Amino acid sequence: MVSVAFVCLGNICRSPMAEAVFADTVNKAGYSDKFDIDSFGTGAYHIGDSPDSRSVQTCNKHNVPINHAAQQIKPAHFGKFDYILAMDRNNLANLQRIAPKSSKAKVQLFGDYQRKSRYVDKIVEDPYYGGISGFEKNFEQLTEFSKYLLDSIVKEYDL
Repeated sequence: MVSVAFVCLGNICRSPMAEAVFADTVNKAGYSDKFDIDSFGTGAYHIGDSPDSRSVQTCNKHNVPINHAAQQIKPAHFGKFDYILAMDRNNLANLQRIAPKSSKAKVQLFGDYQRKSRYVDKIVEDPYYGGISGFEKNFEQLTEFSKYLLDSIVKEYDL
């Protein structure tokens, strides 16, 4: 099993959407039985909460199932997951700060997995304080990043 965790600040907007989009991408490619996929927040602000209604609305619009309860990432997760992918540089810095020295996880930006020059920045911006268009942009980015992440993993693990 290849284990992948997506991380944003509160685990209600970007990371649960990333989890849902990547799981859908994996499922459609026929690899569901080879992956353990989850998402977390670096903060404890929303533990137990469902995804933001706009994340749910956006996923539903694109026929991508989303079902998650917010949780906070802990140092122990760095020994469980192969990939821990941050949505932005602040969350990446927080992940690098809490990662134990024994971490097996590749900790990086999810935006590292994209076609060259598609997006000027690798950052999945927090849409929380904006309108639905920010969630749509996130969905577009996450869909592309998911395809390239899956391609990379399939090659690396010879799936």
